[in-house]
Amino acid sequence: MAGPLTDALAWAVVASFLAGTVLRWRGNEHARTVMIAAWGVFAVFWAALVPHFAFVQKSFVEGFLSLAAVPASLYVGYLLHQGRDSLFVLSRAIAVMGVVYLPFETIPALTIGGLSLPSPRHVLISHTTGQTEWAMELLGYNPTLVEGDQGYLNTFKFVTDGGHVILFSIILACTGLGSIAIFVGLIAAVKAPLGRKLRALAIAVPVIYVLNILRTTFIGLMFGKQYMQWFVDEVLFLFGGTDPYKVSFYLSDRVISQVLAVVALVGVTYLVVRELPELLTIVEDVLYIVTREEYDLREALDLPERGDVGPGAD
Repeated sequence: MAGPLTDALAWAVVASFLAGTVLRWRGNEHARTVMIAAWGVFAVFWAALVPHFAFVQKSFVEGFLSLAAVPASLYVGYLLHQGRDSLFVLSRAIAVMGVVYLPFETIPALTIGGLSLPSPRHVLISHTTGQTEWAMELLGYNPTLVEGDQGYLNTFKFVTDGGHVILFSIILACTGLGSIAIFVGLIAAVKAPLGRKLRALAIAVPVIYVLNILRTTFIGLMFGKQYMQWFVDEVLFLFGGTDPYKVSFYLSDRVISQVLAVVALVGVTYLVVRELPELLTIVEDVLYIVTREEYDLREALDLPERGDVGPGAD
């Protein structure tokens, strides 16, 4: 994330959603108020991330989505206030997503009894780096692996024909954890038989994992080998950059990969919903938030009726 402020806000968001979830489970009358407040804090969290994504990361996709999430979060709080109880399911999902993701983002390395334990972030980044290195070698490329600025062996070193050094680092955002956390949260939030939940996870997690390794390999090679040096001046102007060697990175990551990631998430959602139709409650709520129109996707996707697949969503 962007820094200590957004880390603190993220934990505040998760704590608020968890509190609302527990109160809802116990039938406490204040559950709705707490959930509404949680969505308000969530809006503040996304607002704090807009400058980071838009100006530091120079990601138009993430910048736009984080900006759009501010009014969307406030609108969800309003709908909860108006009595749209199905949004408690989405709220539970946000709580679980945070519980899965934040330890990797915020827990540092530990020393216990003289034994140094790597941070969860280090373990995940190192694994992703190793798998990306394997994929690159499978394609016939052998970049040098060097230590990055975080102290991990997570950076691929390429040298152009002209002798220019290009460094491509694997960071937490490159691990696919964010997408995996989304589906873990969604699947955990709905009420359905455990067997079908596990089958849904068995679909989502491996697909996301494989697609993510393909993504990091694609970006690394396009950037490292400078395969996308197209419209250099125009791309630099669009992203506010000055380094012409980063054009291949901007195009492969900030444009192609991020757009395809949205498409991939839609595709994975469809596959998971085929196994776990209860998720349509959340999908239909999200569509309503975006379009202000009600949808009934069950019939459109030819899915079984809720009574045929197990308990309802809330």
